[in-house]
Amino acid sequence: MPSERVRGRLALLSGVVTCLITVPAYAAPNEAAISSESALRQSIAELVAMPGGPPGVAVVVQIGSSRTFYAGGVAALGGRAPRITDHMRIASIAKAFSGAAALVLVDNGVLRLRDTIGRWLPYLPTRWHRVTLRELLDHTSGISDFSLNPKFLPAVRKSPKRPPRPRTLLRYARATLNFPPGTEYDYSNSDNIAVGLMIQAATGRRYARLLTRDVLTPLRLVKTRLPVGARLDRPFIHGYALDRKTGRPDDDVSQDLAAGWAWASGGVVSTPADLNSFIRGYVSGRLISANLGARWQRLFMPASGSEPRGPGFNSAGMALFRYQTRCGTVYGHSGNTLGYTQYAFSTPDGSRSTTVSINVQVTQKSKGQQARVFRGLLRVAQSAICQALH
Repeated sequence: MPSERVRGRLALLSGVVTCLITVPAYAAPNEAAISSESALRQSIAELVAMPGGPPGVAVVVQIGSSRTFYAGGVAALGGRAPRITDHMRIASIAKAFSGAAALVLVDNGVLRLRDTIGRWLPYLPTRWHRVTLRELLDHTSGISDFSLNPKFLPAVRKSPKRPPRPRTLLRYARATLNFPPGTEYDYSNSDNIAVGLMIQAATGRRYARLLTRDVLTPLRLVKTRLPVGARLDRPFIHGYALDRKTGRPDDDVSQDLAAGWAWASGGVVSTPADLNSFIRGYVSGRLISANLGARWQRLFMPASGSEPRGPGFNSAGMALFRYQTRCGTVYGHSGNTLGYTQYAFSTPDGSRSTTVSINVQVTQKSKGQQARVFRGLLRVAQSAICQALH
């Protein structure tokens, strides 16, 4: 529990929004831009001030080469505001990273979208063998989510900082499929574990090394990595869980869980700046040829929500989601894990982007006051998109 001094410090900072802006000297803000920025500032301040809301919010908005950072609240209870270079867990946005790494290999002829689990991972259950790489990236594989197995959480609690090997995670998924591959959509953390394993099998190299070579280095993401353990590089935005008695985000869980428990499905650590650079580069196709980029950007399934769900009408594609909002359409991904919830969005050409990060875990499945916090987060995400697209 934080002291009264800490609580007072948090209350003082919760209504403050710091804005760092880089704008060309000749650019004069128009009325629409001023209005959308005001809405974004207000939505950030309201979210931080909510009962049970996040201690801090970090938002990046970039239009062309002009990048703006908005920080509300604090990176740690009793501390300073979040910074654009602070490390944080990006949760399921890591799935977009494994998707990017896989598509680079597809573009180079090392993998094919029609390659099957049976070809590269024959040790996995026989009924999975006809599942293709594309179906894994689309979440149409039919493989159950390993993290939903009743035995999974007890295993995590028994050894939170010592994760098993990645292939062991899939032992918690059922050997049978939920449906024939390619016939339905079902978001599953197992899919991207299998993608990471296929990448390793096809190249003979560890997935983390391929991720660095083919994604992080080309996009100059120098503060992004895929660790195994629970330690976060400093400085970092501290992630919090709600105190069961007070309902406040008082319990610092930043380094309570090893990244290896999510691996290619949710283990990546990044910064607001790097995450923004990644989503611009990935969505715009900077990592792959124009031909492949044109193909996969057309393949989206309507009414297929991300986790957590994003603003507007959601559609799923190959390791990405399309969000059709009141201010326009963007592509990206979302994620939530212990202590963090994340959004990253970009226009198809990568010229306009935004990321939204908070240091508590909320989702559309939240109940009571946390459901209201999630709606507040969606307002921030929608306002950030409007600011980027104005």
